[in-house]
Amino acid sequence: MTLALLFPGQGSQAVGMGVALADAFACARDVFNEVDEALGQKLSTLMREGPEDQLTLTENAQPALMAVSAAAARVLKVEFGVGVDRAAFVAGHSLGEYSALCAAGALSLTDTARLLKLRGQAMQRAVPVGQGAMASLIGPKTDLALAEAAAKVGAEIGVCVVANDNNAGNIVISGEKAAVDRAIEAAKELGARAILLNVSAPFHCPLMQPAADEMAAALAAATINAPVVPVVANVLARPESDPEVIRRLLVEQVTGRVRWRESMEWMAGEGGVTRFAEVGSGKVLTGMAKRIAPNAESAPLNMPEELEAFAKSLG
Repeated sequence: MTLALLFPGQGSQAVGMGVALADAFACARDVFNEVDEALGQKLSTLMREGPEDQLTLTENAQPALMAVSAAAARVLKVEFGVGVDRAAFVAGHSLGEYSALCAAGALSLTDTARLLKLRGQAMQRAVPVGQGAMASLIGPKTDLALAEAAAKVGAEIGVCVVANDNNAGNIVISGEKAAVDRAIEAAKELGARAILLNVSAPFHCPLMQPAADEMAAALAAATINAPVVPVVANVLARPESDPEVIRRLLVEQVTGRVRWRESMEWMAGEGGVTRFAEVGSGKVLTGMAKRIAPNAESAPLNMPEELEAFAKSLG
């Protein structure tokens, strides 16, 4: 068995996430307290009690999702003796790449929390609310070629690109509102269904360049160590362990495409991964894994009993 650990991104947040871990394990509570201290806010209380609209704010959702992933990884290590080094690779979807780097020891928990808080704020600042949009193109006819063709039509009147290549049947476009609207019409004509996403900014497109510039400055000052296992980077869809390359890729990731389908295909193919475990809130990546790599085992790890069963299954 070859294992890869996956770390979820925005959209997996929910009020109550991490509560079962915090109630069951002191080491999980320690993680949440450390994140609260790093940010100077009671993020753990927001995660436990809501309100949902505050938790969903990008600047809160990003560090909160990371905190749950970090807590789950810490419980695996401290309570069940399963370190991240048992995996061949780690990978995270968008902000989840920071969670993966934190779990693999490349970034400290404090630095990761602060970087993600800034990342969320910078992304929100980059484009005034209402000027940008994102849309999910879905359905059996939806593939990368269709999405790129639709985005190209949108790009005739403004910025519009493929932002997230999640899996066949689920691809996200991003850009200026009018351009995305035009791309949606084109996608429908090509046989896809399209849903405007309830997001506060158009992530992973050139409009995010101001946020990328802010993150470049912040990351330049951050300590990045070599991860204990390679991190499959969003913008490369290949593993990377060099700290300076990782620093550059995290900047590129702000405006660049999340190449998740390709990342998963590489791990299940050349990487030889036969088992995927999603560490953190929700099970979005588990669902994607089952579609992209149906021959591999995949399961979410966010409840105490799931972590315990997973650790026992490793022997």
